[in-house]
Amino acid sequence: MSDNNDSRPTPLGIYDRPIQSRVTGIEIAAVVLSVVWLAGAGLYFLGRGGADDGTEQALSGGFLLKMLVLFLPVAMIWVAATAARASRVMREESRRLQAAIDAIRHAYVAQNQSKGAQNDKTVAAKLEEIAEAQKKTETALAVFTTTRERNAPLRETGQPPHETRGHDEQAALPLGTPADEIAGPPLSREDFIRALNFPETTEDEAGFAALRKALRDREAAHLIRASQDILTLLSQDGIYMDDLRPDMARAEIWRRFAAGERGRAVAGLGGIRDRSSLALAAGRMKQDPIFRDAAHHFLRRFDKMLAEFVKTASDSDISNLASTRTARAFMLLGRVAGMFD
Repeated sequence: MSDNNDSRPTPLGIYDRPIQSRVTGIEIAAVVLSVVWLAGAGLYFLGRGGADDGTEQALSGGFLLKMLVLFLPVAMIWVAATAARASRVMREESRRLQAAIDAIRHAYVAQNQSKGAQNDKTVAAKLEEIAEAQKKTETALAVFTTTRERNAPLRETGQPPHETRGHDEQAALPLGTPADEIAGPPLSREDFIRALNFPETTEDEAGFAALRKALRDREAAHLIRASQDILTLLSQDGIYMDDLRPDMARAEIWRRFAAGERGRAVAGLGGIRDRSSLALAAGRMKQDPIFRDAAHHFLRRFDKMLAEFVKTASDSDISNLASTRTARAFMLLGRVAGMFD
């Protein structure tokens, strides 16, 4: 027979059952009721015993009736007492089990948040390194261009301007040309979309390559930095784009939104249904002016980009764009800001 002091292991350690006393108020009440009933019934039958004839009636049905009257209520009292004690034990076990489940859930959430924060810090550090390298590259290009222009030989007097261009008919760039205007090949849609999703891991070489290409594009770099800022702020509240599973809208709805339509016609873009994420983002939007400014800046950048993107993008390109982390952040913040109402 197992006593009430046994224990069993749980994810949080040893789960000890509550030590129950052998005699509780329920048993005491049952004993008192039983004694009272037996005493009352016994006195009643003893008082009637002198009036009995002592005939065969007392030897037949009368004796059985007395036993039933005496002991059947006592049995019912103890059945009720046993059921009450079992119900009490089940309630206590249920409360302890619920407390253990809550503790496990809180520990799991805290562990996931700590891991997500570490991953975000790693990605943010990588992005900062890329941004610093990009700035150094732009500065070096600008210095190189300026130096070459200053050291170029002056054109001889009277020489036609077109003869100084050489055989390739390439005009010289004026002094002070910004480095971002000395552009390489244009940014492809595939690289742009991949950059908006950010690298999956620190070993995602293709993702970092696409991100470097996108940072060379002026408009794309503005959007990526705005997206990085807002994703970092959202992660502080435990909101991660990978955890969101939005209802994906058709490409036609994205095109209508980019064309300037608002209201119910584009309500499908607000496909984020995670109530906790919406509540946290809405509260942060009202209380934190830094978060609010960053969110509005990001929404303006994404809206501006979308208006140009849909002009040449196919439906599959728009669907791929909508699946990125940047687009999910736009859906979340756009719904909080009421852009799709």
